[in-house]
Amino acid sequence: MDKNEKYLLWRSQAISDADLVDELNSIYENENEITERFYKDLNFGTGGLRGIVGAGSNRINVYTIGKTTQGLANFLNKNYKTPKVAIAYDSRIKSDVFSKEAARILAANNISVAMYSELTPTPALSFAVRHLNCNAGIVITASHNPAEYNGYKVYGEDGCQIANDVADAVLEEINNTDIFNDVRRIDFSDALNSGLIKYIGEDDIRAFWDTVSSQTLNKNISNKEKLKIVYTPLNGAGLRCVTNVLKMNGFSNVTVVESQEKPDGHFLTCPYPNPEVKEALCEGLKVCKSCNADILLATDPDCDRIGIAVKHDGEYKLLSGNEVGVLLFDYICKARRINNTMPQNPVCIKTIVTTDMLYPIAQKYGVRVIEVLTGFKFIGEQIGLLEKCGNIEQYIFGFEESYGYLSGTYVRDKDAVNAALLICEMTAFYLNQKLTLIDVIDNLYREFGYYKNALKNFTFVGKSGFEKMEAIMAGLRKNPPPQINDRNIVAVYDYLNGIKILMHNSNNKEKIDLPPSNVLKFILADNISIVVRPSGTEPKLKVYVSIVSDSCDNSKKLADSFCDYFEDWF
Repeated sequence: MDKNEKYLLWRSQAISDADLVDELNSIYENENEITERFYKDLNFGTGGLRGIVGAGSNRINVYTIGKTTQGLANFLNKNYKTPKVAIAYDSRIKSDVFSKEAARILAANNISVAMYSELTPTPALSFAVRHLNCNAGIVITASHNPAEYNGYKVYGEDGCQIANDVADAVLEEINNTDIFNDVRRIDFSDALNSGLIKYIGEDDIRAFWDTVSSQTLNKNISNKEKLKIVYTPLNGAGLRCVTNVLKMNGFSNVTVVESQEKPDGHFLTCPYPNPEVKEALCEGLKVCKSCNADILLATDPDCDRIGIAVKHDGEYKLLSGNEVGVLLFDYICKARRINNTMPQNPVCIKTIVTTDMLYPIAQKYGVRVIEVLTGFKFIGEQIGLLEKCGNIEQYIFGFEESYGYLSGTYVRDKDAVNAALLICEMTAFYLNQKLTLIDVIDNLYREFGYYKNALKNFTFVGKSGFEKMEAIMAGLRKNPPPQINDRNIVAVYDYLNGIKILMHNSNNKEKIDLPPSNVLKFILADNISIVVRPSGTEPKLKVYVSIVSDSCDNSKKLADSFCDYFEDWF
């Protein structure tokens, strides 16, 4: 069936949602708009679905949600006798609608559903899967993407995003499901009354807060109540959990950014609600200046990522995801040594694009570093492997450069509630020594070297953009350049084919013991590395630059030169 046939089918069948009917009618005979919506089905992978809310097979709507959920239901019923699924959602457009749609489809397939009755952070969903003995979890979110996006993430019974083999099995079921004829549905209210759908209770919500609170490393730290905190949930799901956990742990001086307090999927004050982006923190920085706050915390819409700004010499300075991760790792190691709670053979886990500054710090504290592919689910998988071996107590921290952190094993995903608590505790710890986090990171740079990481995003929209990205990756893989920005390439890590190639000896190939992934890493002279990978959630090609030198200025100049170079690379 070609795209025009698909379009006509949808016009005749997709009649349960008035918004979809209006959109389909509005693009009649508009070839470009029809192509964008119907040239392919929305991809389902280990990250689930992610796309623009709207009409068509390449959009997020009740029908694509329905087909995916029916496929998941078929998989669960084939693999479990009495399956149970937990569901959560955030503040994005139609998140509540899509969560109820998923719930009533699961119920129609005789699958029990435990769902949150209000928007809830993604890590709370990961917690609920294991806490409530579920076989799977679903969270309706597009994380930090722009307002027009929504998504559908699937978790396994271990509380981690589903592994590649499970995703493939679910995808097979989805592909065998007709989007209009094969999806079973039951009235939501009827399923609720029958007990097939139940709301997650207040006791279970508080169990999550208590478990996060157990991660504190210094319960008796002084002056917690004096720490002036400004917090913004960026109109997302973090408000209740973050403020309550902070209050439970003595951080009572919290001012919430009023303009970003209430849930709003349009994100009017920050169209790109990503704490990695300075513009998303502008409202919070205004409030910081007005109340002379010590620190700004900003969580993304599903509250699994966190960004911060700290007051230093009268100004507010933003810290990168790598810098916050390094600070937290060093603080956790330091506090565990002070408290004599460092386990034997401690482990920290990071992704391949996360700063290598972790290594010298880990060496100082005797911590083993495990490196995994990009995506926090791979960190979660490693926690699960430690658990299977009876060594789960070895895990002390995991993080990724994209502002995701986790210090405990109670969830298997990044947790901004956990990170908010630890960041505040760490800030108070150093302020008692008359140090800001800027002072501390500068001291770490002086001790371990001036590491600089930069990220360049190249956007490729639509079908032609997707094809161009694929061609770029294929070309780089087949014919890697001998140099990048006048630096010789020493080695190439091809994670898709699982090999490391030494450029000076093409016959010298080593196996990479990681799952296949469409990622290339170039090791250059002078301790420089470049990672190139397509985003798994956005139409972007990401280029990560990693530099280390003997001064801050040199690192910045070198990183800037590579960023300028890549402007013309594609």
